[in-house]
Amino acid sequence: MDDIKNKLWAIGGGKGGVGKSIVTLMVGASLARLGNKVILVDADLGGSNLHTLVGIRYPKYTLADFINKKVEAIEDVIMSTPIENMSIICGADDILGMANPKYTQKTRLLNHLKRLDADFMLLDLGAGTSFTTMDFFLYAPNKIVVLTPQITSIQNAYGFIKASLFRHLNDTFSKESGPLELIKRACSPVNGEPIDSIAKLYDEFKVLGEEQQENLMNCINALNIKLIINMVKDTKERNVCKIVKSVAKNYLGLTIEDLGIIQFDNILNSSINNMADFFTKRRDSMASINCYDIATTIIKNCQKITTQPSVFAAPKIPA
Repeated sequence: MDDIKNKLWAIGGGKGGVGKSIVTLMVGASLARLGNKVILVDADLGGSNLHTLVGIRYPKYTLADFINKKVEAIEDVIMSTPIENMSIICGADDILGMANPKYTQKTRLLNHLKRLDADFMLLDLGAGTSFTTMDFFLYAPNKIVVLTPQITSIQNAYGFIKASLFRHLNDTFSKESGPLELIKRACSPVNGEPIDSIAKLYDEFKVLGEEQQENLMNCINALNIKLIINMVKDTKERNVCKIVKSVAKNYLGLTIEDLGIIQFDNILNSSINNMADFFTKRRDSMASINCYDIATTIIKNCQKITTQPSVFAAPKIPA
C-alpha cells in the first residue's frame, strides 16, 4: 500500500447536492496545473455525472465496460479532459445493478486502479453510506468529506463519518464476537445505553484486555479523514469545520483535519453547464483560488507523509 498512500484520495459526503463532484473536478484541475498527473475516477456507480462536467457527453468506455470485462485493462477506459495533465475514468450508471458490484468486481477494480500511472487519483464517490461507497472510502489512504454550512449537510456529514468509523471497526474485529458485541452497542445506542461514545467504548474494552484496547485505538487513529466546507458565504460559516471536528473528537475519538473552505461563487454557479469554459476563462474566481489553496495543502501533506514511516494498512473489502 506504500505505492498509493499519497496518490489515492476518496471524496465522499453524507448528502447529495453539496457540490462533491464539482469539488473533485476543481481540486483535480488545480493539482494538474501544479504539474501533477491526475486521474479522476467517477466511482458513483449508480449516478455518475463527472464526465458531463468536463464536457464528455457520450463516453466511449465507462467503468461498466471494465467491471463487466468488455475491456481487460483499466487503461482502456481512461479519457482525456480539456485540462492538461488531467484525465478521467467515467462512471457506470447505465446498467441495472451496477451501483452494487460484487466483491470480486470491487476487488479487481481497486487492484487495477492502484497500479495506474498517476501522481493523484481522486475517487468521486456516491452520496450516502451504501456498502460500496463505504468500501471505496475506507480503501483509500486519504479520505475527504465534503459538506456545506447547512445544518442538514452538517448532520449528514457527521453521520457519514460515524458510519465509516463503525464500518471500519466492524471489519477490523469481524472475527471476534466480544469486541463486535460492544461495537454494535456503541454504534446504535438506545435509551439508557451506557456506551454512547468511543471513550466509553474504550473503557468497556478493558474487560477484553489491554491489547484489544490498543487495537481499538490503532484502528481509530488509522482513519485519516479531512474536511472541505463548500459554498461558504460569510465568516460565521467558516466555523462549521470547528464544530464538526469538535463533535467527532468528543464522541468518535477522531482527529479530523481542516483541508480548507470553498467560498460560494456566483461565477462558478452560473458556469456549471459549461465547466470547460470556466476552467479556461475563470481561473481567477474565488472558488478557483480556494481550490488551488486546497491542492497546495494536499501536496504539502503528501510531502510530510513521504518523510514518515508508513503505518497504514488497507482494510479488507467485505464480501
